[in-house]
Amino acid sequence: MAIEVRLPTVLRAAAGGQANVSVEGETIGEILKALAEDFPGLGTQVLSLDGSLHRFVNVYLNDDDVRYLDKLDTKVIEGDVVSILPAVAGGSC
Repeated sequence: MAIEVRLPTVLRAAAGGQANVSVEGETIGEILKALAEDFPGLGTQVLSLDGSLHRFVNVYLNDDDVRYLDKLDTKVIEGDVVSILPAVAGGSC
């Protein structure tokens, strides 16, 4: 099934400037792997070499952080929306 993936501005260049893409998969892991196959530049920004989620990348299924669900094994269904958000840190007062 095709799932909508929303990309933040910082990742859009690797997806040809697209804010939303559609990929096939039944779990978050399958969705991210398909995304990496369709857009190789995104793969290295989202997944580690061992296939795990990068530490500073947050992935949400609808409004829920997948780290608090079943991580990459979290199931998706038709109509779900996956959002990828790199963590933001730094700055000074």
